[in-house]
Amino acid sequence: MRVSLTTGDAAPDFTFTGIDGTPVRLSDLRGRKVLIAFFRNAACALCNLRVRHFIRRYDEWQRQGLEIVAVFESPQSSISRHVGRQEAPFPLAADAGADLYERYGVEVSAEKVQATIADANTKTFISEAEAEGFALTPEEGANMHRIPAEFLIDENGIVQVAHYGRLVTDHLPLDAIDRFAASGHSESAD
Repeated sequence: MRVSLTTGDAAPDFTFTGIDGTPVRLSDLRGRKVLIAFFRNAACALCNLRVRHFIRRYDEWQRQGLEIVAVFESPQSSISRHVGRQEAPFPLAADAGADLYERYGVEVSAEKVQATIADANTKTFISEAEAEGFALTPEEGANMHRIPAEFLIDENGIVQVAHYGRLVTDHLPLDAIDRFAASGHSESAD
């Protein structure tokens, strides 16, 4: 049984080494707001598109005290080869063993992947990803049934929003993250 985090839960602490070799511990980010984004894998075109959206807003978010940690169920070598080419100004964490995914209750669902494929909006996301230069490239050994999740954590390490995707394309609205970054107050995921 998958355990999900909810508003008011303490965010599980973790330590990882980013692809740049810098160690990061979530608890070291106390005093700042944090967006933890769990992605499918480093080659995922839709995941790379989401990272691109984060990169475009990062400077403003950082000025407002928001840090980003992007987690991929991929080895570091794959992250460097794929999403790492974007040179994100925030840490990219390799979690090939899915330990962090388990701690945060991030789902694996073949049904939700199939629902994403059938969803009328998916073609729009794929077209946008392709326009940004992200091809639908399979990653060898990747868990293709992983569903993304995003968490907004306040300055005290408390989950303010736990957003578990209903589809591969379902993320927190960027304007909800903007409001959280600007105010620090809880935002509804809907």
